[in-house]
Amino acid sequence: MGQPVGDPAAFLLDETVKGMPPGVAPFPIGAIGRHGWNVLAEDLPLPLAVLKRRALDHNLDWMARFVGDAGAVLAPHGKTTMAPGLFREQIERGAWAITVGTIHQAVVARRHGIRRVLLANQLVGRQAIRGALDMLRDDPGFELLALVDSVAVVEMLAKAAAAAPVGRPVPVLLEIGYAGGRTGCRDTETALAVARAVKAAEPHLALRGVEGFEGLVSGRTVEEAAGQVRLFLERMVAMAAQTEAGGLFADGPIILSAGGSAFYDIVVDRFRRAGLDREVLLVSRSGCYVTHDSLMYRDFFAAVRGRAPLVDRLGPGLQPAMEVWAYVQSRPETGKVVLTMGQRDVGVTGGLPQAQSWYRPTVGGAPAALDPDHVVTGLNDQHCHMTVPATSPLAVGDMVCFGVSHPCVTFDKWQVLPVVDDGYTVVGAYRTFF
Repeated sequence: MGQPVGDPAAFLLDETVKGMPPGVAPFPIGAIGRHGWNVLAEDLPLPLAVLKRRALDHNLDWMARFVGDAGAVLAPHGKTTMAPGLFREQIERGAWAITVGTIHQAVVARRHGIRRVLLANQLVGRQAIRGALDMLRDDPGFELLALVDSVAVVEMLAKAAAAAPVGRPVPVLLEIGYAGGRTGCRDTETALAVARAVKAAEPHLALRGVEGFEGLVSGRTVEEAAGQVRLFLERMVAMAAQTEAGGLFADGPIILSAGGSAFYDIVVDRFRRAGLDREVLLVSRSGCYVTHDSLMYRDFFAAVRGRAPLVDRLGPGLQPAMEVWAYVQSRPETGKVVLTMGQRDVGVTGGLPQAQSWYRPTVGGAPAALDPDHVVTGLNDQHCHMTVPATSPLAVGDMVCFGVSHPCVTFDKWQVLPVVDDGYTVVGAYRTFF
């Protein structure tokens, strides 16, 4: 496997990179702030996704304080951003690991200096298993944990590890699931069989804990979903207790891990009261907190604030740090505006983007708030359809700022995301590796 890459700030940008101005000579991404570019001055082409430095710093610090005060550690999900620059900032603020979902993501994290990776998925297939074992063998200081939810997966991994030993046990977590969810053992009998299979595979494998993902638990209301999450966590804790009683865990703290970005407060509260005999390491994997959003996670966070008194003690909560800017390019009908932004530029899985403010470059000043009657009704590949009131001030050439919902899917539209200060001057940038 490859060694850690050189300085990622040396990655070259030029006019072929989406978001960069036509005609710009190649330059290292680490030098982007030296150009003095400003989004409002039209120094960069639109559409453009940007990250706001002040909000990023606030969110990074806020979550570090939250998990620390809750007695947990953070292994934020790197698939949210796939931006190693942000991975490093999360580690610098105390993150225990970076979580990933594929072997490609694990390779990217390691190549950029991340020393502990939690692969929140099954290792299946020759290349994924080989890649994981090679990283562990070639880099004794690197840690990689993976999930198991079937005897078949355990046997595949154990056979490969026995054939090509890495010099230490491969650590795995027993994944617990639920009906209608993704992977994970659906019942106690299956889970115990998997745990016993891992025990039988020692010293090639080591069962380090129990894991689950509560993010797809649903309900008619947020409160009903929260109740279902609590029931799921009860199953996880009960499974951990039975596994401990059976002597199936390897040495070391027992890891209890779950991790969506909606119910992390419930997760750490229940795991903190697990009542196991051995030391427990609580690992939260929330990822979307780093940029938060303007709709889906905004509403989830309001529910977190209502459930967890700790949130109020931490001061202002999470803040939206991602925006997508576009031009008004046409007003073809009364009450309709078409903008230069589409599905190639912004994700829609959590809802359509929301128009927040507008700016007229020929006038200057500061962006002004837009009336909530400015509503996005649909996106094509490169066009945004928005219904506007008769009193809308928007004209062709105006710039409109949109908030996003569920930021993961917007990140993967951009190879480079500029970072801006409060005045929209570009002060840095992150490269993504989707």
